[in-house]
Amino acid sequence: MTDGGGLYLLVRRNGSKCWRYDYRFAGKRKTLACGTYPVVSLKAARDAVADAKAKLVDSIDPSQEKQRKRRDEVLEETSLFVVVAKEWWDHQRGTWTEHHADRVWRRIKEDVIPYLGHLSISQIQPPDILSVLRKIESRGALDVASRVLQDVRRICRYAVQTGRLVNNPAIDLTGVLKARKSKHRDSLPREQLPDFLRALDGYDSRGRLITKYAIQLLVLTFVRSGELRGAKWDEFDLDTGVWRIPAPRMKMKTEHLVPLSRQAITLLKKIAQISGSYDLVFPSERHRHEPMSDNTMRRAIFKLGYDGKTPGKRKAVPHGFRATASSILNEQGFNPDAIERQLAHMERNGVRAAYTHHARYLDERTQMMQWWADYLDSIRSTDQCTPLGG
Repeated sequence: MTDGGGLYLLVRRNGSKCWRYDYRFAGKRKTLACGTYPVVSLKAARDAVADAKAKLVDSIDPSQEKQRKRRDEVLEETSLFVVVAKEWWDHQRGTWTEHHADRVWRRIKEDVIPYLGHLSISQIQPPDILSVLRKIESRGALDVASRVLQDVRRICRYAVQTGRLVNNPAIDLTGVLKARKSKHRDSLPREQLPDFLRALDGYDSRGRLITKYAIQLLVLTFVRSGELRGAKWDEFDLDTGVWRIPAPRMKMKTEHLVPLSRQAITLLKKIAQISGSYDLVFPSERHRHEPMSDNTMRRAIFKLGYDGKTPGKRKAVPHGFRATASSILNEQGFNPDAIERQLAHMERNGVRAAYTHHARYLDERTQMMQWWADYLDSIRSTDQCTPLGG
């Protein structure tokens, strides 16, 4: 049904009625859809044709212009920060543990989306992001603020990669966050280590024997307390003297080898008499399928007087023995790279890190760990005390 001027109503066999406008552009016949009747009235259809003719005068193809606007509208909807953030998170979550993925999304959902989620990511400017960070800093959560900045920077980089952003607005915010004063874990100085070892030797009369053994093995190996508490018997090869900690249990998700000294092997054999029937070397007293709590070792150390309240005794915590061992081994002239590798500190340089192997400096580390165990025995020896693991 023709109206004139190129406009007509197309009536389909199913009864639907569609407005169409035929025109020529660049020498080719083209058709512009102007909506359906009666949703779009005759007047509205004529107005659409008038608008299309005005575009043709300016050498603009109305059909292409309509498609461009539709793409822009779709892009605008998919460019909302909340949409891009969720898309980025879905893209990344396969590379994370489930716990870490949940933690990242909870952080974004609680600290960022309420303020930036409704904005198109192309509208977000550095001051907008900085405002979010300042809100987090105001409650003293400086570590969270640092992680949020990292999250937003990665989300915006993903938006650049997917064509929804030209420049990353978070890239220039380096250095704007308040710096937290470096806080070192409480560790024993070298001169207090002998008294601590002698005090620990008598702990079995005041607590669980396996707790004392856990602390002794922690001192011998100076692994992270979580790596010790989660240790399983199948990780140990006492014949070759190696403790192989699998990557999922390591902080940096890289397998770690711990050479076992003679004292550590002897101690493990004693521990096996207590917990050898379980998967875990140090199971919880109440739930044998769960590891010993970090507070169990912490409380035991505090009971020995190393709680920061006893005159003449420095406060000590399980993690602090790593710093004590590192300090003494460096003073003794051991290879700093071997010490760092034994501490499972990853190389920060990306190229070197790619070649860092779990067995690097293993011979040096084996000798170093035996020296360390012998040293601990030498400084704690008294007529009443036996060597560690003895």
